Amino acid sequence: MLTRKQHELLMFIHERIKETGVSPSFDEMKEALNLASKSGIHRLITALEERGFLRRLPHRARALEVTKLPQQATAVAPPAGRGAFRPRVVETASAPAIAANDVQELPVLGRIAAGTPIEAIQHERDRLCVPQSMLGAGEHYVLEVQGDSMIQAGILEGDFVVVRKANTANSGEIVVALVMGEEATLKRLRRKGASIALEAANPAYETRIFGPDQIEVQGKLVGLIRRYH
Repeated sequence: MLTRKQHELLMFIHERIKETGVSPSFDEMKEALNLASKSGIHRLITALEERGFLRRLPHRARALEVTKLPQQATAVAPPAGRGAFRPRVVETASAPAIAANDVQELPVLGRIAAGTPIEAIQHERDRLCVPQSMLGAGEHYVLEVQGDSMIQAGILEGDFVVVRKANTANSGEIVVALVMGEEATLKRLRRKGASIALEAANPAYETRIFGPDQIEVQGKLVGLIRRYH
């Protein structure tokens, strides 16, 4: 099983080699994964070599070869982060449907902003098969993520978030929040006295503070579906 960063680096190297014929530089890899130093890239490459996903080609600069890719629909270890939530991630190579017997078909209700809030949740536009093991009790639905404000929580633009319907949440949980009855957004909820903060997982975005009557919780995040084209 690969960690999220190992998987991101492997796929970045794979796509770059497909596009250009050469592997990316350490600086490019560091920037792509938003790491502070090249030492982190060295550790990730070593780990991928040990697991048989990468091979260094001798006597050639920037020479990495992808020897295999992760199997379709494999679970990926979730990223570390604040709060109790740890998303279950299922990754697929093409279509978002999961080839498994123990699945439940859920409605895709539109897009949710992980950035500046967009319009509130829409009507059903599609259906998506989700593993039962991800769901647990309760009623669930799926939204497609738009924006990058939750990237440090492992939630990327284009991901499908699996949400359990709920109208309350604990401080620190990632929620679908309806802002002033008009705009829906995906953020970590923090309670600050009588106020509610919607907190991004990206330092480029500011935390927004609201009164308790301005925010309506519409669900809590329980998992992600990620696909690679």
